[in-house]
Amino acid sequence: MAGLRLIVGLGNPGAEYLRTRHNAGFWFVDALASGHGERFAFDGKLHGETCRVRIGGEPVWLLKPSTFMNKSGIAIVSALRYYKIEPEQCLIAHDDLDLPPGTVRLKFDGGHGGQNGLRDTMEHLGHGRFHRLRVGIGHPGHRDQVTPWVLGRPSAKDEDAILDGIGRALDVLPLAVEGQFEKAMLRLHTVENG
Repeated sequence: MAGLRLIVGLGNPGAEYLRTRHNAGFWFVDALASGHGERFAFDGKLHGETCRVRIGGEPVWLLKPSTFMNKSGIAIVSALRYYKIEPEQCLIAHDDLDLPPGTVRLKFDGGHGGQNGLRDTMEHLGHGRFHRLRVGIGHPGHRDQVTPWVLGRPSAKDEDAILDGIGRALDVLPLAVEGQFEKAMLRLHTVENG
């Protein structure tokens, strides 16, 4: 399978959403850009902020949609078309209610699991054949509490766990960029359970 050429972090723009659980995808790409000494800049034609990094010698575009979560597909499809990148060469990092804070999982294809950014992206693409980095944020325990939970800031303990998970995902990212997804998944899972 081809390696990665576009990495998207899902989140909501604006200072009030910056440290919310729903912005865990933004946290991931921000950490990635920062680790490479790069900064995001707004690009109107791509409906988001972009920058480029080199991972294992390969150029990879990073994208943070500025469309709000439920319209993420607009920015993602625009970037795929503009850079002439196939969806299979794209990794979308997003918050995941079904995983506890600190747990991160790589996955290819599948449904959206109720995640609105993934849902909109799949509606625009007509399929789900792209890579995902599921960043666990935990679940509030009841469906009625989901919206305030995802739009709220995690406790210091949970935030540390989420950032630790993001760090482990960054460690295996070079393997995914090379197209060695199974190896990246295995290493991520092994380190987590080690």
